[in-house]
Amino acid sequence: MATYAIGDVQGCLPELQRLLDKIRFDPASDRLWFCGDLVNRGGQSLQTLRLIHGLREQSIVTLGNHDLSLLAIAQRRPEAQSKVNPELREVLFADDAPVLLEWLRSQKLLHHDEQLNWTMVHAGLAPMWTLRQAQRSAQEIERELGGPRHPRLLKNLFGNRPAAWSSRLQGVERMRASINTLTRMRYCDIQGRIDFESKGIPGTQKPGMYPWFEVPGMRQRGARIVCGHWSALGRFAGMGVYAIDTGCVWGGQLTALRLDVEEPQYVAVDAEPYRKKVPGGD
Repeated sequence: MATYAIGDVQGCLPELQRLLDKIRFDPASDRLWFCGDLVNRGGQSLQTLRLIHGLREQSIVTLGNHDLSLLAIAQRRPEAQSKVNPELREVLFADDAPVLLEWLRSQKLLHHDEQLNWTMVHAGLAPMWTLRQAQRSAQEIERELGGPRHPRLLKNLFGNRPAAWSSRLQGVERMRASINTLTRMRYCDIQGRIDFESKGIPGTQKPGMYPWFEVPGMRQRGARIVCGHWSALGRFAGMGVYAIDTGCVWGGQLTALRLDVEEPQYVAVDAEPYRKKVPGGD
């Protein structure tokens, strides 16, 4: 039995199929973890959702910012939905859209496996969060997304404020701060204030900003963390963090990381030749 985490798929169906072939995925015994951003930009988001939904008994998904954006768009009126890009329109107006979107809405913001001692999140964790605090913050959002008040959250999802999570925040602002941290963060300051603009490699950020996993004085969490979201960073391993968004949709690679072995093992496939090469695209 093998457990693999897979980086940002973003509708890159042929690469996902080739990657599953390359790792010799066996649904009878193996398990898949998806780091989020299943949809958008790769051209086959609907087919990708259908494939992963079909593997839902063997898979764990943490939602990314593109996935949450799709769920938010699904709350709009049909005439507004019809104005989004063709790839997302195909999802929104598919016959099985209600099933796929309800399933997507029920997925996690953070997953921790005590036996493997791995944590998965799309983007990152606030520097002041212990693992337990991160889990509680994620669970608050998961309960809201899975409950009858989810339209309220999804309609108030977007916004760069508050820029940092705080225990003093309440209601939608508290959940938005958690969502921004878990699904959008790359750089932040020592108070956890996120720089939403900087997306380049470490060393290109503004003064006083740090990669989220290098903030001085950040809380120690014990478990190894696997994440995606940061294609400019690419494949990275350090400080207990394994980043595996290798920019498939931008002409890079789609990467899997085997988690159930003492030394994590990478497996990758190249993007299809027709994908536009964009170094550090996002």
